[in-house]
Order: sequence, then structure tokens, then C-alpha cells
Amino acid sequence: MMPEISLELILYTTALGLISIGLAGVVLSRHLFRMVLALVIAEAGANLMLVLAGYRWDAVAPILTTLGEHPPMVDPVPQAMVLTAIVIGVGIQALAVSILIRIRQRYGTLDRSQVAERMDAEIADTAGIPRDVSQESPLGERPLPSLPDSTVEIRGGHS
Repeated sequence: MMPEISLELILYTTALGLISIGLAGVVLSRHLFRMVLALVIAEAGANLMLVLAGYRWDAVAPILTTLGEHPPMVDPVPQAMVLTAIVIGVGIQALAVSILIRIRQRYGTLDRSQVAERMDAEIADTAGIPRDVSQESPLGERPLPSLPDSTVEIRGGHS
């Protein structure tokens, strides 16, 4: 006998799945536009979670039509918050895409590491300072620390 899966469980699982997919996309993606899309997916999951938090399965819409009976009603505040979040989200997405267009025009790529490298080089050139070079990926061989002459003689076997 199969356990019955409720609609509520499916919706909560979907919301958590969307949030997880979005966060994974932000963390794992190297392309800036894909990161913005991943944030949109995570936002959709968060909005669904907010709507589900305020929804009552045995309630009606919060519209009073009669003065007699008052059945249980759905809380309208989370719904209003989600509508506001959607409007703000669209504005932020438009801003993010416009910034991505400018980054692509200026640096010729949307790869996160290449953009960061080119921005660092541009900042260093503009400021007139030498660029910091990472110790993790040096351009040449790392210089060995200088050792005293007596240590070299002992290691070399010369006395």
C-alpha cells in the first residue's frame, strides 16, 4: 500500500527544491548571467514558501460578502508581501541585467574569474599601484628562502 502524498507536501518540497537549485546555481556557476537566473529561481522558491506559510487549507479568501457567518480566512499579509517581493525582484533583475550588459561591453566576457581579473588590473592601472599577485598561482618559481652558509655546508655534505 502506497502512502498518500498530500498537495501541501508537494508544494513545500517544490519550494525547498527551487531554493536549493537556485543556491546551487549561484555557488557553482562561473557565468554571471546564470548566477542572476539562479537567484531568480531561488526567489521564486522563497515566494512560494511565503505564500504557503500564510495559506490555510480549510479557509476562504479574505473577502467579506455577508454580515452573518464568518468562516476561517486566509491571511492576506504573506500574499501582499509576495506581491511586493515580486515587484522589487523584477526591478532588481532589470538592474542586474543592465549591469551585466555593461560588464560584457567593457570586459568582453561574463566569466566571473576573468571579469574579476580584468577589474583588478584596471583598478591597479588607474590607481598607479602594482597589482597584487596571488601566492597560490605564481607567475614563476617561488624563491626559496635563503639559508645560512653553515646549513648549506651541512646539507651538502661539505665541511
